[in-house]
Amino acid sequence: MRKSGRERGVTLVEVLLVVAIIGVATGLVLLGSGFADSARLRRSSVMIASAVRVAFGRANATSKVERLVFNFDRRTVAIEESSKQLHLARNDRTGGAEAATEAERKAITEAEAILQGPHAPRPSFHPIKTFGFSVEKGMTGKALDRNIRFLQIETGHQDDIVKTDQAYLYFWPGGQTERAAIQISINGSTNENDVVTLLVSPLTGKVDIRKGKWTMPRPRDDSEGSERLDPEGSSSTPLFSHGGK
Repeated sequence: MRKSGRERGVTLVEVLLVVAIIGVATGLVLLGSGFADSARLRRSSVMIASAVRVAFGRANATSKVERLVFNFDRRTVAIEESSKQLHLARNDRTGGAEAATEAERKAITEAEAILQGPHAPRPSFHPIKTFGFSVEKGMTGKALDRNIRFLQIETGHQDDIVKTDQAYLYFWPGGQTERAAIQISINGSTNENDVVTLLVSPLTGKVDIRKGKWTMPRPRDDSEGSERLDPEGSSSTPLFSHGGK
């Protein structure tokens, strides 16, 4: 029996048209996602830079040692404070402070087992909530935006680059912090276009936010270590600066 003339198959042109429409729609979704992630990366950079300025200013206002705690697993930035003075320990995982994680306790125990004689008690730090750095209820720190992660962190008190667990950046009364380079990226990507580096100047608290992966400038002597215009010395132009005296 003959089929009705109204019934027909799908032509090749129609199939190609549907495929093209799906391709365009998918491209628009991916493009929109890329723009959204770039915006989140920038917002997270500004949040970290703001945390640096708040901790820098609070150390001056309270005459107490402050620190930023960067947690890689929780993707958070917290401000902590100590009521005791901290003598920064070179190449110490916590910089001379009391251990906060199991990995830090193990590292400190191993280090102290090598040294002979009594050990001075390490100052402890506790999380604080301060004006200009609001955190969500029930949290001790402020989280990075969705899909944004810490890639690596360098600070002046430690030669090793931190890529897991926690990293610390210290601030002292009188207006001084550590030299630092904080890299964050989209979903942990190492692609230059997905990474932003925040370079912190030690004496001014100024933060330069630069596109791509930048390492921390390491001074060769004390005079270079105290310069106020670090992190200069590169031909790159920062995305923008945040803070500074």
